[in-house]
Amino acid sequence: MTIYRRFSNQPSKRPSTFPERLYRPPIGRKNKLHKFAEVLSFPNVYECYNVRQPVLVGVGLKAVDLKGRWAQEHFLNDHPITLELACGGGEYTVALARQFPGRNFIGVDVKGNRIWKGAKAALEGALTNAAFLRTRIEIIDHFFAPGEVDEIWITFPDPFPRGSKENRRLTAAFFLDKYRSILRQGGVVHLKHDDPGFYRFTLDTIEADPRCTFCTPMTTSMPNLFHTPNSVFKRFTNACTWKQEKR
Repeated sequence: MTIYRRFSNQPSKRPSTFPERLYRPPIGRKNKLHKFAEVLSFPNVYECYNVRQPVLVGVGLKAVDLKGRWAQEHFLNDHPITLELACGGGEYTVALARQFPGRNFIGVDVKGNRIWKGAKAALEGALTNAAFLRTRIEIIDHFFAPGEVDEIWITFPDPFPRGSKENRRLTAAFFLDKYRSILRQGGVVHLKHDDPGFYRFTLDTIEADPRCTFCTPMTTSMPNLFHTPNSVFKRFTNACTWKQEKR
């Protein structure tokens, strides 16, 4: 007899008299669990499960330490590294990796079922210059050494429209300091977003930080990044690039 156990610590919503052997987890939950299990076997995905004691794990939950060694030990080259923060399904990371084979790209997101999509696409496309990191961006500095990252992309993150949550916006001063700690001197951050309030907040935050300088016109080693072949990113209405200094 097959017994289907509950998949969370939350109380089951099924009646207590409902036969255990007939219980089936919801379809959406089963799909997520399948993706979570499959992503553990992906050689291009790393995860951190404990934000209080950050440890990176790879295939089979084996602990790895890539801080300062991403290019040499994962990508096996010396190419510059670009991060995409809040990468979602990783479409942009994959598109950029395909378009710029001379760079390494790492998509970062907290949702494992989202990362599964991009990681699987990268593996199927034999894109060895694309990897994914599942963790909270608040602790991103635990996984990259100072100066290890060349550029950062922030593409359509959660705008957290309520003023009480503005400190969770990925362009808040707290996060700018995190980016500064891992970017090379003069490294740049690119933002694309379609929320006017979030965009205005970002401009105000950057203007208030003397260590940030807007790049106008945009100056980047990858001039065609706004023209990704993936049409889902043609809807943006606001974009900016700024340089972050260590001083």
